[in-house]
Amino acid sequence: MTAVPRGPAGPSPWGGLLLRALFVVALPALLVTLWWLASDGSTNVYWPPLRTILRTFPDVWTRARLRADLVPSLLRLCAGYAAAAVAGIGLGTLIGSYRKVRAVCEPVLEFLRAVPPPVLVPVIMLFAGIGDTMKIVVIASGCVWPILLNTIEGVRAVDPVMSETARSYGITGPARIRSVVLPSASPRIFAGLRQALSIGIILMVISEMFAASNGLGFTIVQFQRGFAIPDMWTGILVLGLLGFVLSVVFQAVERRVLGWYHGLRDSSRRSP
Repeated sequence: MTAVPRGPAGPSPWGGLLLRALFVVALPALLVTLWWLASDGSTNVYWPPLRTILRTFPDVWTRARLRADLVPSLLRLCAGYAAAAVAGIGLGTLIGSYRKVRAVCEPVLEFLRAVPPPVLVPVIMLFAGIGDTMKIVVIASGCVWPILLNTIEGVRAVDPVMSETARSYGITGPARIRSVVLPSASPRIFAGLRQALSIGIILMVISEMFAASNGLGFTIVQFQRGFAIPDMWTGILVLGLLGFVLSVVFQAVERRVLGWYHGLRDSSRRSP
């Protein structure tokens, strides 16, 4: 019986996962090591050693404080981010689909995009008050722009052959948007959603520094005003960890929703 020769075995999926995990962990570990060495022995009250910050962390961020400060911040971030996503994708699809609408709206969009969202906080406070509504509006006002602009460009870049084919088969109106436009524009939409996530975290902190009674931004400012500098640094660590966790969750969702896109891109890279 003649043995059938086998080609070289493909790369192990476990090896790829381990290599990816190594890349994810390596840079944070290096930065933490450099921070530890650079701050070791520091006597500056504003630059405490990292070991002091880590020793203070469990005493400051108890379960009660996490419920009192982290949970409200997350709820505001999710509400503002969701509102920006709905408005950005909806308006972006409308503006990107019609040239005349885009020509009318483009000058206004360029003007509004140039205004930094933190500058609008006092103005928004006049109309929305100082409660959670103001903070949600501030987050949404900053997150909407990358989503809106990327959606417009994604809709404009839809393959015209695909659009004509859908039209010839009678796929028009909402069915065309649902089955042709949004799937084709989804890579650009997710690029805008990724940019908006980091902007939302920044605006969440900024909005909580104005007339707030809880939240991460409020707590960090209170620590700073009370000269509890190690406690303030623990709040900054919480923000960094929050951003990291949200980024990992976003990447998992993106991989699942855009599995077809990443599969096509990987196959095109492997093809000769």
